[in-house]
Amino acid sequence: MMNKVHILLLSMFLASTSSAIFARNAVDVLAQDYAFPNKINGFPEKLSDFKGLEIKKFKTSDQVNIAYWEAGKGTPLVFIPGWSANGAEFINIIYLLSKHYHVYVIDPRNQGLSDQVDYGSRISRLSMDLKEFLDHNKLEKANLIGWSMGASIIWGYIDLFGTDKINKLAFIDEPVSIYAHADWTEERRLNLGAMTTSPERMIAAFTKNEPTNQLVVDMNVFVRYQVNDSLYFQNSEEFAQTVIQNSPEKMSAVLFDHATNNWEDVIKYKINVPTAIFTGIYSNNVQSQKWMNSMIKHSKLFIYDDEHADHFLAFKDPIKFSKDLGNFIEAKEN
Repeated sequence: MMNKVHILLLSMFLASTSSAIFARNAVDVLAQDYAFPNKINGFPEKLSDFKGLEIKKFKTSDQVNIAYWEAGKGTPLVFIPGWSANGAEFINIIYLLSKHYHVYVIDPRNQGLSDQVDYGSRISRLSMDLKEFLDHNKLEKANLIGWSMGASIIWGYIDLFGTDKINKLAFIDEPVSIYAHADWTEERRLNLGAMTTSPERMIAAFTKNEPTNQLVVDMNVFVRYQVNDSLYFQNSEEFAQTVIQNSPEKMSAVLFDHATNNWEDVIKYKINVPTAIFTGIYSNNVQSQKWMNSMIKHSKLFIYDDEHADHFLAFKDPIKFSKDLGNFIEAKEN
């Protein structure tokens, strides 16, 4: 049984933990500095070298604390990570782009430093979280960039709220529909990027490493993840794995909803702002990204063709990606 001294010490510890997680400086929030394993010219050798990087939180309308990483000043760029990802994995991109822009990276609920909860595991709720983030930061005209599932969160936002608060968009290698319907032609499946005939088998493979085959689940993304020959990618992945503790059970809850959404109508009819689309020759999504480009007026397609040109292209070559994204943001539309 705990005595009064133990209770007092515990309450002091909890209070200090709570204040730390709501602190602003990234090193203070994470309660540690971090030395990146690879020294890369022009990049921080340790986290404390990245001056001005902050981690903040806001509370959603359903009482969930959403964390976001923030650095820089000027035109706002808002990144929404993919499934299981978080701001730590964007560390190199934040560093590069924050020299010219006000960069935000949101940790979706149940991911990164955001709260882990048993409710709201739907793309629609994550899209509402995005709206409330924009409202919280009073961002009246932001550029939204979604990688993987992050693109779906943006499509859900546009479906619900339109594009009035969006200046430009960028999507990085996300299928229009993950689930392949049995009555689709092969052409439609490829155009939409569908990669599984069983959401349940896909979820088991992604979250529990259970065996599957390529006829049921396209596992190319995992194959390409293992091609870890980029020093930038090694730094950001090891940093994320060190400072973030995710719950596979909590993260997996959103996957069925994510896998069974088809955003075809949003792509065709609801995107009316300049859009950049990024993919690479080692991704199985190239045809779907081409289809998306053909459907969205004022869109520009980037197909990378180097050794890092896959689902993780932005992390494996952050210099090229950040340059291309910056040029797209700065380009004047006719």
